[in-house]
Amino acid sequence: MKVLIEPKPQHMVNTFLLVFVVHSMQLGVGIQGFQRIIFLEAKHDAWISVLISGVATAVVGFVMVKTLFAYESSDIYGIQYDLLGKWLGNALNVIFVLYCLGAFHVIVRNYIEVIQAWIFPEVPNWLLALTLVYLVYYALNGGLRTVVGVSFFSVVLSLWLTLLLAYPFQFAKWDYLFPMFEANIPELLKGAKQMTFTVIGFEIIYTIFPYLREKDRVHRHMQFGLLFTTILYLALMVVSLAYFSGGQLERTIWGTLSLFKIVRFPFIERFEYVAITFWVILILPNLMLYMWSASRGIARILNKKEKKVSWLLLGFIYLTLIFPLNRLEINMMNDYFARGAFYLIFGYPFVLYAAVLIKKKFFKKEGEANAKNSD
Repeated sequence: MKVLIEPKPQHMVNTFLLVFVVHSMQLGVGIQGFQRIIFLEAKHDAWISVLISGVATAVVGFVMVKTLFAYESSDIYGIQYDLLGKWLGNALNVIFVLYCLGAFHVIVRNYIEVIQAWIFPEVPNWLLALTLVYLVYYALNGGLRTVVGVSFFSVVLSLWLTLLLAYPFQFAKWDYLFPMFEANIPELLKGAKQMTFTVIGFEIIYTIFPYLREKDRVHRHMQFGLLFTTILYLALMVVSLAYFSGGQLERTIWGTLSLFKIVRFPFIERFEYVAITFWVILILPNLMLYMWSASRGIARILNKKEKKVSWLLLGFIYLTLIFPLNRLEINMMNDYFARGAFYLIFGYPFVLYAAVLIKKKFFKKEGEANAKNSD
């Protein structure tokens, strides 16, 4: 496996688009109902937990970019291969590939559940899964630039949904926000940890980095994307706390979708149907980039063509989606995935960065020693 990647100019994308890539990756099925699980831990101070999670993503994002900057143009697969060698490095690469496939599976499962629970209870799993998998397959044939373009339009075309958050304000009861600052630090941190499933996605920088043109602007634009997401989640949490009572929020599985239920237009009776259907535009960048990252990893490990690998992975993931699961099983799946993602996304980057620093320092000393011996 080549550690350094030299993509062709026509395959590279402008770094400015990283803002949209990061933001679109963090918006998915998690935003539909994150309020309840945070409230169960931090109560009325759930908005503080959202802020803590935002700070955590900014810190981890900084560490990820610093790790990538240690190499001129490489991804996580090349870095782990360089640090740990062929066998152990590729073993960790396979774990990251499985994580991407797991994220793909969880996103599709949750979206299918929402579609069946709210709109089309009779539509079978295999048909909904086939539709999403085919859309991902179609986009991957266009390459990374096509996928990044989908991320851009996903954010731009969904901005109007955020404006509808102003609608619940007329029914808000601001005394629902009180009492404030009653949760202790462990409770706030537990609430922030529960945001894991909602805010992951920015780790895509580990694989997309070599294809960004202006490397010196990567960190800035990544932080802009993370900040935009944090502000959106904070606004959603505050609106939800002011609109729902504590008891209602504990029983509301999909808080964001429930907020859309109160939106009324003369020509649309059930606006939440429009929002749920439109949500496919929000989850497609997640699915496309996770599958692209997984295909990229397997192709680099086995030295195979990326498109052939993506076909095989899409076929495999489709077979895992055709079997129906109930709400309890999906909830357990989300919990297990979120636990693994927490350690992989919010813990492992620090270990990887430390390993990179140690290796760079070791080789620097070794080079200086060799230079002295030669003199």
